[in-house]
Amino acid sequence: MDSEQGQNGVRSVRRALDILSLLTEDQPVVSLRTIVEATGLAKTTVVRLVQTLESYGLLWSTDAGYTAGPGLWRWAHLAQGSWELPPETTKALRALADRRGETANVMIRRDIHRVCVAQQESPQPLRHVVRVGDELPLWAGASSKVLLAGASEALLQRIAAASPHGTPHVEQLREWIDQAAQQGYALSQGERDVGLTAVAVPLTTSSGVVVAALSLSGPTARITQNSVEDFVQDLQQVAGQIMSQGFDHPLGPRS
Repeated sequence: MDSEQGQNGVRSVRRALDILSLLTEDQPVVSLRTIVEATGLAKTTVVRLVQTLESYGLLWSTDAGYTAGPGLWRWAHLAQGSWELPPETTKALRALADRRGETANVMIRRDIHRVCVAQQESPQPLRHVVRVGDELPLWAGASSKVLLAGASEALLQRIAAASPHGTPHVEQLREWIDQAAQQGYALSQGERDVGLTAVAVPLTTSSGVVVAALSLSGPTARITQNSVEDFVQDLQQVAGQIMSQGFDHPLGPRS
């Protein structure tokens, strides 16, 4: 009975999160009908969940539907304190993106994913954008190759198993990790998204432990093989600047 109640509780939490996830910048208000259609839940179930979310201030009823409630402000404040980087780091990223004309990112490792903790977009119309907080897989990408330095064999096996290539992909991961360690940077070209190239360098502690990856990403047509060396030099210079400011992040790294 306790197990059944626990499963029901988890199911309710997931359903509530599904409802909250319908709120986006493009859709800041959702109607009851939209929630029912999007979740596939019975209207009575949706009403019960919405009322519960309202009671905790996570949703707010308006004439047009439901929007984010004031109770989320507290969580947003906590999240900002954990995710926001120092102004000096943000300034350095902005300058880097402007100089190179590509998007600058800072990624950390969380289990089998990499998480974007900071980004400054390319000033060009055609650009690569990943929102802060987005999770991306670790089975490919320049940042992944840098972040997986020192990763356990068990973690690499799980990352490979979750990739489109299956467990044999672990051999490719090892090769990429070793190459990135030897070069001091990593390069990816269309490994996950066709037409996208990224160059990444590590952000480390004073003892050499990789805590994050600093990268530039954009269309392959602009980040050519001939420009990689210049990108690497600029990235390494900015990485040194960031590390000299005492870069640290409470969300990473984790094995």
